[in-house]
Amino acid sequence: MWVYVAALLVLYYVIRWYRELERVPDRGTCFTEKGEEELKKSCSSRLSTVHLDVRKPESIDKATAFVKDLVGQKGLWAVVNNAGVSFPSGSCDWMTLKDYRSMLEVNLDGVIGVTLSVLPLIKKARGRVVNVSSVFGRIAPVGGPYCVSKYGVEAFTDSLRLCLHHFGVKVLCIEPGFFKTSVTDTDLLIKGVKMLWDNLPKETKDDYGDDYVSKVEKLMEDKFSKMPDSDLMKVVSCMEHAVSAVHPRTRYSPGWDAKLFWLPLSYFPSCITDFLMLKDSAKPAKSVI
Repeated sequence: MWVYVAALLVLYYVIRWYRELERVPDRGTCFTEKGEEELKKSCSSRLSTVHLDVRKPESIDKATAFVKDLVGQKGLWAVVNNAGVSFPSGSCDWMTLKDYRSMLEVNLDGVIGVTLSVLPLIKKARGRVVNVSSVFGRIAPVGGPYCVSKYGVEAFTDSLRLCLHHFGVKVLCIEPGFFKTSVTDTDLLIKGVKMLWDNLPKETKDDYGDDYVSKVEKLMEDKFSKMPDSDLMKVVSCMEHAVSAVHPRTRYSPGWDAKLFWLPLSYFPSCITDFLMLKDSAKPAKSVI
């Protein structure tokens, strides 16, 4: 019986591989932002860039008008929502509502705002919406607003996919593991933790102890800093496939840590995931466990 199961699995992946080879023809307009000037210098004259601050509705409107002028009646084939920040990150009880809002404004509101703004153009082209979430949109091992924002991106993506199905629009989600970007920069994250700590009331600091930040810093330097993958092309390749393949995947999971650890872990019972996440974590001074 196991031979038949194995054969069916092999057949499934062969068919999926073959279907995913085919690319959409004649799609010459694609908008992403990664440093306007660097792009202009390194890319062809066919590339158009526009500055966009996803936190500001007027900036989104301006960028959308720019895109509309370029694509005209053809519509926009794809939008890739990739803007994201990871500051501030820390224990939930270190945060204020303002801290949550500052990150949600970029990671979630920005995704929704940009998508809704260009949606008429996407529908006209029967194109694609590609949202970059995270494995932390499937499991929440850290405190603060980052996981909250990524869970929100997942929910928005799933609901949007169903809403736009009848219009021929595909909505895809990319859930990267740990990659070397500013989001996973250990020095920036530690700096953020220290800034949060400095603003805490004495009562909260007493709960955690004066050496708690140094424990977190050591943990991040010893373990977290070794986790990110430097090969960003794994993520870019998923973006390219999501935009150009005739048969794109609903979800992409670039990074071996995503495929072999985080995503499988997200299906485990909470008691198991809690144990694994807590066993090596820094303990507060007044821990009762």
